[in-house]
Amino acid sequence: MLQFEELRLELLSHQEQFVDLAQALGLSNLEKEISSLEEQSMKEEFWSDLQNSQKVLQKISAMKAKVGSYKSLQSLFDDTLTLIDLANEENDESLFDECRLGVNDFIKRLENMTLTTLLTGEYDAKNAILTFHAGAGGTEAQDWAQMLFRMYNRWAERQGYKASTLDYLDGDEAGLKSASILIEGHNAYGFLKSEAGIHRLVRVSPFDASGRRHTSFASLEVMPEIDDSIKVEINPDDIKMDVYRSSGAGGQKVNKTSSAVRLTHIPTGIVCACQIERSQHQNREVAMRMLKSKLLEIKEREHLEKIDDIKGDQKEIAWGSQIRSYVFMPYTLAKDHRTNFENGNINAVMDGDIDGFINAYLKMQANK
Repeated sequence: MLQFEELRLELLSHQEQFVDLAQALGLSNLEKEISSLEEQSMKEEFWSDLQNSQKVLQKISAMKAKVGSYKSLQSLFDDTLTLIDLANEENDESLFDECRLGVNDFIKRLENMTLTTLLTGEYDAKNAILTFHAGAGGTEAQDWAQMLFRMYNRWAERQGYKASTLDYLDGDEAGLKSASILIEGHNAYGFLKSEAGIHRLVRVSPFDASGRRHTSFASLEVMPEIDDSIKVEINPDDIKMDVYRSSGAGGQKVNKTSSAVRLTHIPTGIVCACQIERSQHQNREVAMRMLKSKLLEIKEREHLEKIDDIKGDQKEIAWGSQIRSYVFMPYTLAKDHRTNFENGNINAVMDGDIDGFINAYLKMQANK
């Protein structure tokens, strides 16, 4: 049947790209390295250096995930092609929708996996720390910051990543003034680093009794979560620590004693806080990792030679500096001002469907 033959040709037209992907991923070398590292892990002396053994096990896990993803895609290709051929032979039109879905799923997953080959930065494979700040505008801006907070949590859920709230400061009437979340998953930072910047909202405000249209701004900072294997020297005398009672989102899980910690790096004015852990000591450790990540991210971005050169991010959360606009009224559209990628389904975007924006940015960077 013609419709099945067209599907078959569409699927096969991506076969060369799929074969090239195996080479781009270095699949054969990955499998050899996994085997070699697993042999090391079986030796008795492997566990004598616990820190190194944990790093090796994490590396094995990441490589296995990459190989597993490719093999899963190979199975999808083979199964879909088999189903198309079977349906064609049997003239079974009832299988067309299932075949169509299989082809679409393969193409989408192939594109996403191809994009991961562009994530070659030193910290791209690491977890990501996202920090949200409401811009000027009171309740309206604070509500917008909370909408973004939800959007990225939903995106993490879609990716199968784990999202944990590190810090959350309630807005005056609604929304939030600031918040931080940790998104854990392979390549989380590599994908999300493109989302850092000012996000602009245009809508009829639910807080305006006159029904007027408002423009609001919120900023998003994105940092890789760094571990102890990456050395960032910070003078203890440069850090001011404040403790306070936890508040905000978290319900009964938020500790109501004065265990929350806020660290201020005096030379730069950078502030990092954590309130989600049970003890002051644990919260300080997390806040310290956040501070190191922030200092390292700025240092890398500005190509500075030492932490002392960092002066903090002074960009105003206002007009002219936004990376993306989200319009709810008089039409619906989310548009990225760097790539010109846009999506008219604003509800889907706010529900975490932002892969199109991320992919467009990665492609743009690769073509520079």
